[in-house]
Amino acid sequence: MNIGQYTFEEFKQKAKEFHGYPAPGLLIGGYMVEAAKARLPEGTLFEAMVESGKCLPDAVQLLTVCSIGNNWMKIKLLGRYAVSLYDKYTGQGFRVAIDQDKLEDWPEIKGWFMKLKPKAEQDTDKLFAEIEAAGDTICSIRPITIDRKYLGHGHMSAIDVCPVCAEAYPSNDGPICRGCQGEAPYANNMEDTVCRDDAPPLRAIPVEQAVGKKALHDMTGIVPGESKGPVTSAGDTLGAGDVCRLQRIGKHNVFVQEDLPGDEWVHENDAVKAFAKRMAGPGITFDPDPHEGKINFHAQAAGMLSIDLDALERFNLSPDVMLATRHDGALIPEGKGVAGTRAIPLYISREKFSRALAALGDGPVLQILPLRRAKVGILVTGTEVFQGLIDDKFIPIISSKVINLGCQVTSTDIVPDDQAAITTSAKAMLAAGCDLIVTTAGMSVDPDDVTRAALNDAGLRDALYGAPMLPGTMTLVGRLGQAQIIGVPACALFYKTTSFDVILPRLLANQTITRRMFARLGEGGFCMNCKTCAFPKCPFGK
Repeated sequence: MNIGQYTFEEFKQKAKEFHGYPAPGLLIGGYMVEAAKARLPEGTLFEAMVESGKCLPDAVQLLTVCSIGNNWMKIKLLGRYAVSLYDKYTGQGFRVAIDQDKLEDWPEIKGWFMKLKPKAEQDTDKLFAEIEAAGDTICSIRPITIDRKYLGHGHMSAIDVCPVCAEAYPSNDGPICRGCQGEAPYANNMEDTVCRDDAPPLRAIPVEQAVGKKALHDMTGIVPGESKGPVTSAGDTLGAGDVCRLQRIGKHNVFVQEDLPGDEWVHENDAVKAFAKRMAGPGITFDPDPHEGKINFHAQAAGMLSIDLDALERFNLSPDVMLATRHDGALIPEGKGVAGTRAIPLYISREKFSRALAALGDGPVLQILPLRRAKVGILVTGTEVFQGLIDDKFIPIISSKVINLGCQVTSTDIVPDDQAAITTSAKAMLAAGCDLIVTTAGMSVDPDDVTRAALNDAGLRDALYGAPMLPGTMTLVGRLGQAQIIGVPACALFYKTTSFDVILPRLLANQTITRRMFARLGEGGFCMNCKTCAFPKCPFGK
């Protein structure tokens, strides 16, 4: 079977010349690329999305005008052997992937692809013969639409010179290049500088000689069990009384504001002020004047703390700086502290300062998200409750929890374990103006539990089912029309606190709930089942 305009042998030769040898993955990739091309309307200007970095990108570059260099081919390393070609303006196209079921008819291809045989035991001639005979029949092909964020090309930004490595780089990557931000692939790129003696030459003088001079930094006094605070602050002019106080707390030498280091060094106060401006987002306030070289952040109004956890990690990987926070997703009263940051040494090098700023990205790292006052519908499912065989406990439990967060219960209903009845009730709650629907029970694997199927019939979308938390694993989150929906498993009748209590504030804060967010809830997601529940003043959900 030909590969586009080439016979199989001709394409093998081209693959050898381009790739170094005619790799089986490249030959199969040729059939995959041609299968996608053949389904695009003639004249379509297309781009490529490749989900593996092995062999498949070379097939795209051999058979199309798409390449890494012209940015018409994008590689998203998902570990799947699949390629999509799509209209560069609309994103509509076709995805071609190896189909596991179809490999059953081709034992040599399956043995190679699934690594069932050591390479030394593979019969290369038989493998090539099967690839030629199979062509694209081993593939699944389906229409797709690429997310709009991958369409088009970003315009070239201005070029800066990185202050760390002195090499040119695109300025929109940040204050320093991405290599110096920690993305360079070389061993010991940053670690070898973290603990070295990296400080400017400062002159210390005896405190008795410092009268009339300005202190270079805060000097802290501690009375065990009573107080801790600055005896003098940076910029204070020291007097005779200050000398006595400093000597009493064991400070016999001081740094003063003489012979200050050059611009290649950043004072702790200047550094931490720059960090705080980048970190603080909506709902976060801080005192712009550092105390003892640090700045603390507070909630400007009550709400839920949202943290860019990736930026937090990047920043704390940077040398000589730190940011400590409350837990992401915590409910914070107005005025309460949420985080604190500082530059650790008295002076931080300009290189490390720039690196830390770049690690923060465009910010913010910290936000307080207000909780909306949702109109809540509570849909209880269960034939035994509907028939009055047992009293409903869900409506009062859920009502109490949502009302405590400022919401209004607009609609309640109890329906049997009947798919059509559940669907009808959910749609009625939408019509009644509910923007958050809480369904209860019917979420397990029991044959009578049809709540999830009923919600699908009602138009459920963007659904995630299963949270890595105990209790509350069989939780469902999604959208129904314009409303958010959360399915609460029956365990909420027995346990005072479940995954519902952790996820509900995130929904009211209008956070986008993702599978990755769910995955992170696994750490701290194991309830201790304390005799007296102290949630949220406990580790659960943190």
